[in-house]
Amino acid sequence: QVRLVESGGGSVQAGGSLRLSCVASGNTASRRVIAWFRQAPGKEREGVASIYTSSGFANYFDAVKGRFTITRDNAKNTVYLQMNTLKPEDTATYYCAAGSVFSLTRRWYNYWGQGTQVTVSS
Repeated sequence: QVRLVESGGGSVQAGGSLRLSCVASGNTASRRVIAWFRQAPGKEREGVASIYTSSGFANYFDAVKGRFTITRDNAKNTVYLQMNTLKPEDTATYYCAAGSVFSLTRRWYNYWGQGTQVTVSS
């Protein structure tokens, strides 16, 4: 079993920054990969970024490349999503997810956090 707790969401103006945090606990093998997903009202949940917790190798959704950075601090069991140059279209509930397959596809993740809201105003 894996538990994930997100924090750091909020409201910012376009061009601003936020940093999300995801603290993970539980079975290590089930959280080799940590990813951030987001879901806007009326839209499908989409993968934003993923990271191998062992190596730090990361992957990004094209729409956030160059603006978002995913990192991990294994000593704190925490994965971060630094979001810069935010746009109104980044507005969504952001979820942290854990799995063992390096992917931005939702079906590969078995454990999910409760979500944190990010709102970007123009």
